[in-house]
Amino acid sequence: MRIRIAFNPVTQEFATLTPALDRSPEWISDISELFNAASSYGFYSAYFDANPEADKGAVEAAIAGLEQVKNAQIGIIALNDDLDVETVSEIFIRINSKGVPLSSADFAMSKIATYGDRGRNLRKLIDYFCNLTVAPHVFADIETNDTEFAQTTYLSAISWLKDDSEDLYDPEYTDVIRVAGLVGFHRGKASSIVSELSGRDPETRKVDEARIPIAYDRLESALLQIVRKYHYENFVMTIKSAGFLTPKMVGSRNALNFAYALYLRLREDPEMSEGERKRIVRRWFVLSMLTGRHSASFESTWEQDMRRIDTVGAAAYLKQLEEGELTDGFWDVRLPAALETTSTASPFFQTFLAAQAKSGARGFLSKAITVAAMHQQSGDIHHIVPKDYLQKNGFPDRGDYNQVANFALTETSINISISNMPPSEYMPKLSEQIANGTLTLGEITDADDLAANLRENAVPDNLPEVVAGHYPEFLAARRRLMAQAIREYYESL
Repeated sequence: MRIRIAFNPVTQEFATLTPALDRSPEWISDISELFNAASSYGFYSAYFDANPEADKGAVEAAIAGLEQVKNAQIGIIALNDDLDVETVSEIFIRINSKGVPLSSADFAMSKIATYGDRGRNLRKLIDYFCNLTVAPHVFADIETNDTEFAQTTYLSAISWLKDDSEDLYDPEYTDVIRVAGLVGFHRGKASSIVSELSGRDPETRKVDEARIPIAYDRLESALLQIVRKYHYENFVMTIKSAGFLTPKMVGSRNALNFAYALYLRLREDPEMSEGERKRIVRRWFVLSMLTGRHSASFESTWEQDMRRIDTVGAAAYLKQLEEGELTDGFWDVRLPAALETTSTASPFFQTFLAAQAKSGARGFLSKAITVAAMHQQSGDIHHIVPKDYLQKNGFPDRGDYNQVANFALTETSINISISNMPPSEYMPKLSEQIANGTLTLGEITDADDLAANLRENAVPDNLPEVVAGHYPEFLAARRRLMAQAIREYYESL
C-alpha cells in the first residue's frame, strides 16, 4: 500500500493524506505528482483556481521550495560494525536533534522491520492495530490495499477492531513496544528489545545469531497477546470497573501500559483466578495513579517491578508496595495536601471522580443522575462556592476559587440555578424545596436524601453555613473528606 504525502502551500505543512485533506482545496493531495510532472505550471494554475484568495507570491515560493526536495542531498552516516546496540540506539535518537527527536521506540520499529517478510508484517501488525483502535473504518482499506499483509494471520487477529468503538485505551506504537517488551522479554527499555532482536546475550553482551529467531518468536507471541480481543476488552473492562471511564480521567499512559502488561503476565499463571487477576490489576493501576509510580525513570521501575513479581508473586509484592507507600500518613497528610491544586487533570482529583463513579455516587445535588452518567454524557464541573461570589468577596485569584476541593460534578441545570449564590443562600432554598415539594433547585425533596448526596460528594455537613469568611476552612475540610473517600474506594477494589 503506497502512502501518499500531502502538502499545504499556505501553511507549508506535510501530512499523510487522509480523506479530509484530499477534499480540502488548500492541500496538494500527492506531492509525487508534482515531482513527476513535466512542468509545475499546471499545479500553480489549478491551485489558484481552487484557492482564489491565496497569496500567490507565498504559494509560488512554497511550491518552488517543495520542488527542490527531490534534488536535496541525503546524508549518510557510516557506523563501525563493532558498535553495541545501545550506542547505535543513542546515535539514532540524537541524529535529528534539530527536528522532532527520534525515540528508542522508532529504532525498535525499524529493527523489527529488518527481519524479512516476517519482520515487516510484525511492524505492520503494530501500526495497523494502533490505527484501528482510533479509526476502525480503515480496516477495509488495509484489507484491500495491503494484499501481502491480508494474506497473513495477523490481519484476522485484529479484524475485530473494525467494529470497535472503545477509546479508553488507544495505544500508540510506542505503547505497544513497551508492553511487548515487558510481556515478551521482561524488559522496560525499547533499546533492550532491540538488543534482544539483534541476538545480543544480556549476560555475555555478545551477539549470537541463533538467538534472533527465538527473540522474534517471543515478540510475535507478545504482540498476539496484546492485540487479542479477549485480552484487550477484559483489560479495558477491568480499568473501567475501577471507575476510570474516559480517556481524560487517565493522565498517565504509562500506568495503563504497565497495567496491561501486568494483566497479560498474570494470565500466564494458570492457577490464578480471573477475579484475583483483575483485583491485582485494578489496585496496581490506582496505586500507580496516586503515587506516580510509573513517571520519571519508569523504565527502570518497570523492570524492577517485574523482577519482584517473578520473585515473590504479584499479590505479595503489591501488598509490600501498599504497606510502604499507602500508609496512614499518605491518606491523612500527603493526599489532602496533594488535593490542594487547581488542576482538574490532577490524578488525585480524577481518582476521586473514579471513586464516585465506581460507588454510583450522584452528581452534586442531583436526585438520580450519577457521576458516571455525566462522565459519559454531559455534566458541569461546578464551583460549590461560586467563582463570581468568591471574586467579589476577598478571593479574586484563580488559585483560590479554582481549587479542586471547590469542584463537584453536577447537572448543567443545577449549575445554572445556583448561579453566583453562596451555599448560605442556595442551601436554604433546598430546605424550602424539601418542606413544600416545589422543585426550584434540582429534584431532591427528602432531607435524608440530601444528606446522603452531600456524603457521596464528600461535602462537609456545614455547607449551609459556608460564606466567604469560612471558605479556607471549607476547602481544608473537604480535602480531608475527599482523601477519606479515595481511601475507602481503594480498599474496596
